[in-house]
Amino acid sequence: MSLNDTPASNRVHIGFFGRRTAGKSSLVNAVTGQDLAVVSDVMGTTTDPVYKAMELLPLGPVVIIDTPGLDDVGYLGEKRVRKARQVLNKTDVAVLVADAREGLGPEERGLLELFAEKGIPRLVAYNKCDLLETVPEAAPGEIYVSALDRTGIRDLKETVARLNPTPEAKLRIVGDLVSPSDLVVLVIPIDKAAPKGRLILPQQQTIRDILEADACAVVVKEFELRDLFGALARRPRLVITDSQVFAKVSADVPRDVPLTSFSILFARHKGILDAAARGALAIDRLKDGDAVLISEGCTHHRQCDDIGTVKLPRWIRNYTGRTLEFAWSTGGDFPDDLSPYALVVHCGGCMLNDREMLHRKRRCEAEGIPITNFGTAIAQMQGILRRSLEIFPHLSLEFDSEAAEGDAAGRSASGGPPAPIAGGAASPGAAGADAGGDGAH
Repeated sequence: MSLNDTPASNRVHIGFFGRRTAGKSSLVNAVTGQDLAVVSDVMGTTTDPVYKAMELLPLGPVVIIDTPGLDDVGYLGEKRVRKARQVLNKTDVAVLVADAREGLGPEERGLLELFAEKGIPRLVAYNKCDLLETVPEAAPGEIYVSALDRTGIRDLKETVARLNPTPEAKLRIVGDLVSPSDLVVLVIPIDKAAPKGRLILPQQQTIRDILEADACAVVVKEFELRDLFGALARRPRLVITDSQVFAKVSADVPRDVPLTSFSILFARHKGILDAAARGALAIDRLKDGDAVLISEGCTHHRQCDDIGTVKLPRWIRNYTGRTLEFAWSTGGDFPDDLSPYALVVHCGGCMLNDREMLHRKRRCEAEGIPITNFGTAIAQMQGILRRSLEIFPHLSLEFDSEAAEGDAAGRSASGGPPAPIAGGAASPGAAGADAGGDGAH
């Protein structure tokens, strides 16, 4: 990916929803100006959500999503409807497509209630208005269009652009933590798990954010970090590391230099850091027989010592000394029922947009399931979570009180302090021997 590309997670997600044969796919093709979706008169032609990243003027970079009909039936139809409903969790703006000749039925009204429940701005697009003898005046929040003769398509795009909610004061990745001319050191392992010929997305985005803050980014591998500190004429403002080499980097970075990880910064960027810090403490409270869900927002080729399926389960078992069960979810799949799990350990969410990441966090909170992410969990198991959170003073205070409660609960349940993670502070670097995963997730 080029540094100039806008990743899908940073694009406005526009979902087109409605019944079968309402003309959703035709309307998507008209809006994009491309034959993106297969169109026919056969009901249920769209069987899976179709995604298209593009520039949509006057809005800018967006992801257009064409969904299956929400009135589909049968065994496969139920699966298609489930996929379409999952899209709601990542939709920033919803376009409800209805046949102009039929108006709104129970399915459409149910969708409108779902949009309102999830706080999704929406527009009702009455398609096929070219088949009406007289086109009525549209009510507020509605528009009459024709995918066939492109009536109202320009107005549709401009209305959707106006519906896009102005983002709240979204936290930057790191730019608000540094000042112009500050020196920021990024520790990035390059090994068999690292992508060939490029940096992974979180690393790219962090470097870009540092440059936009007029600060200086210095990139180094973990084994050259100690020599770098000897060569620097001034102290770095901050060191950011891949979580898998947290222990070695913590040993090499002077205690008076702030240290954190890409994963922790992205937890804050996605709005889940408070929950992730509390969830990391819950690792100490796991009991024999508990199940842990490890969830990744992307699908990728797995190495023989993959972080999500191999390393994290091994580290958590070694750290807790408990007999635990593990389950996994990837991509857009996230369990409908979280009750079987005592903890959710999520990736950094760099491939998920903010709405979907917050949806998953809220799902966990609603069901009383602690949630953390890879890097925050690793920092806790390495015994350096407190240090990695010191750049966020308000969170450090909350962490101190909850950590004390968690330690007491953990000692009460186990009869003593939890065992250190293999490759932890006692043997720095062992856990990160083949890194590349924290930022990748």
